[in-house]
Amino acid sequence: MLLISPKNPTPQILAFITALNHALTTALVVIILKLIFPDIIDWWLIGLIFILHLTFATIAIYEALRHFIYNKVKIIYKSIHSLKAPKSSPPIQVDMNTHIIDRVEREVTEWAKDWTQEIKYLKKTEQFRKEFIDNVSHELKTPIFNIQGYLYTLIEGGMDDPDIAEKYLQRAIDNVDRIAEIVQDLNQISKFESGGVQLDIKKFNIQDLVSDVMAEMEFSAARKKIVLELKDHAHKPHWVNADREMIRQVLINLVSNSIKYGREGGKTLIGFYDLDKNILVEISDTGKGIAQDHLPRLFERFYRVDKGRSRGEGGTGLGLSIVKHIIEAHNQTINVRSRLDVGSTFGFTLEKARKQD
Repeated sequence: MLLISPKNPTPQILAFITALNHALTTALVVIILKLIFPDIIDWWLIGLIFILHLTFATIAIYEALRHFIYNKVKIIYKSIHSLKAPKSSPPIQVDMNTHIIDRVEREVTEWAKDWTQEIKYLKKTEQFRKEFIDNVSHELKTPIFNIQGYLYTLIEGGMDDPDIAEKYLQRAIDNVDRIAEIVQDLNQISKFESGGVQLDIKKFNIQDLVSDVMAEMEFSAARKKIVLELKDHAHKPHWVNADREMIRQVLINLVSNSIKYGREGGKTLIGFYDLDKNILVEISDTGKGIAQDHLPRLFERFYRVDKGRSRGEGGTGLGLSIVKHIIEAHNQTINVRSRLDVGSTFGFTLEKARKQD
């Protein structure tokens, strides 16, 4: 070829340059013949041959190149496009004036990236599903086996001893209550995830609600000699728009956890922070803390940091998951920060409301 193609040409430019090279080559051959045989052809005819050859060669090469590119890339491109775009989208056209190969390469790269992420997500979801089934089975298996053991003992003669009968029946009832509590919590989570929960949004003073919850939890805290306190700046009213009973459930869960896992003789501090459009509520404890690798999964269903100790403390393992669903149903966020041997702080935001008159 007489001319060198520029870097990364479009198919249209490539077709023209290829045709121009063919035309120049043909013209050069004709000129050489003219010089060797002066009378064989006129100069104007050489120009005409060059123009006609350039025109028809450009058209022929353009169409051949377009057909070649289209046939080679349409299957790949259309397959990718059909996976990424809706079925009603228009058919793919090969624009010879664009960098079609680069475009297809970008599509393939993006498609591969998207599917890699999708596969990772599906694997993660599958693992989560397996863990969830295992956890549900484990949580239900223990009380069911306990009930089974108590009933067999009663049937095999335990009913004849009033003390044993009463004790074992009470234990069986306690395990039935535990199963009912797990089912109730799972049902609540299911309603949140399916959008079946209707919030009763009202304006109220979150400081009053926190004080009520602290009063409810005072006896539990006293048994572990844990002091429940508002932070110095948290004694004034803070008005929010939220579902009061749902937020009560959130506070009871977080304060209860701070008592369960707090150190004997420690403190649980609750504070409020004005974030312009939101109010941040923080519950801090002086417990053993949580390792950093556990924090990302702390709000998963049935996830326990210390499985043996947590089950001994009671609870279904669904409390923090419900808390997260309640806060997200309010279009707000919840987070946790923690340091081992120092303590943990759970914080969530609520929409700020104007003070009542």
